[in-house]
Amino acid sequence: MEIPQQQEENMGLMPSRFKRVCVFCGSSPGKKPEYQLAAIQLGNQLVERSIDLVYGGGSIGLMGLVSQTVFDGGRHVLGVIPTTLMPKEITGETFGEVKAVSGMHQRKAEMARQADAFIALPGGYGTLEELLEVITWAQLGIHDKPVGLLNVDGYYNCLLAFVDQAVEEGFISPAARHIVISAPNALELMRKLEEYEPKHCGVASKLSWEMEQQLGYSNMPDISR
Repeated sequence: MEIPQQQEENMGLMPSRFKRVCVFCGSSPGKKPEYQLAAIQLGNQLVERSIDLVYGGGSIGLMGLVSQTVFDGGRHVLGVIPTTLMPKEITGETFGEVKAVSGMHQRKAEMARQADAFIALPGGYGTLEELLEVITWAQLGIHDKPVGLLNVDGYYNCLLAFVDQAVEEGFISPAARHIVISAPNALELMRKLEEYEPKHCGVASKLSWEMEQQLGYSNMPDISR
């Protein structure tokens, strides 16, 4: 029998299967207060479940809200940011550990390596690019970590409709559609991520890929400028 949401909150949460979750989100707060509230609620969910945070390292927008919430809750925060973006995305106080890297490729590889799961809050081009890459990696069998969309106030409805259209038109397999997990609030999304089991068949070697990220990306030119 499924436990109602309020009853689950009153009973307390079971220990999480995740040690650290990577959150992709905007360096802008967005126009709706619901986006900012969702970032805080997600941060609180991570704290309540004793999960640490890895994120893009910015101190502004939704990045700043989720990182401050997790840090104030006593959990470890790791921000990974390219040196070229530090003047733009870090203003004022930062929260937790900030790791500077050479470029965007290394940033994404390091965040993926550190995390046990991925969550996308509302964001723009950068958030979407990071999200789609980890979804693609999951489809290819590079990792088997769950990927979640925090679909605040229907923000990602159009993206989910696109994915469903791609399945219908034969560009995404029905099994790979299962990779994309979505929920309108942080509590429901975390419950779904905890229960996630891969259903698709991967095609790549995870070990060789992880070695490539650590050795290959460090030698790649920085094309973020």
